[in-house]
Amino acid sequence: METKEAVTALAALAQETRLSVFRLLVQAGPEGMSVGSIGEKLGVAPATLSFHLKELSHAGLVTSRQESRFIYYMADFAQMAALMTFLTRNCCKGMPQECLAVMETALAGCCAPTASQT
Repeated sequence: METKEAVTALAALAQETRLSVFRLLVQAGPEGMSVGSIGEKLGVAPATLSFHLKELSHAGLVTSRQESRFIYYMADFAQMAALMTFLTRNCCKGMPQECLAVMETALAGCCAPTASQT
C-alpha cells in the first residue's frame, strides 16, 4: 500500500458512521451484510448510508455484490490487512519481533474462534 492509498483509507474511517459501518462489516465476516440490515442495525437512513458506503468503497475498504434485489457489502480484509501492514511496517525501529507479541495478542482478542467456528 502506498501513502496516498493509506491516507484515503484513513480519511474514510475518520468519520463516526463510516467507522461504525466498517466495524460492523468486519464483525459480519466474509459473507457481509445487506444494505437494509446495516441501516437497521446502525439506525442510519438509506440515503445517508448509501453515501457512506460509497466513500468506503472508493477507499477500497469494502466490496459489494448483488443478489436478486439486495446489495450486500463486505469488508475487504486484504485491504484492511494492507492498511495495518502499512501502519506497522517500520515498527519498533526495524525489530518487528518486539511488536509481534502485542499484535498477536490484539488479534487473538478480536479474532478468536467462536463456539460455532470450532
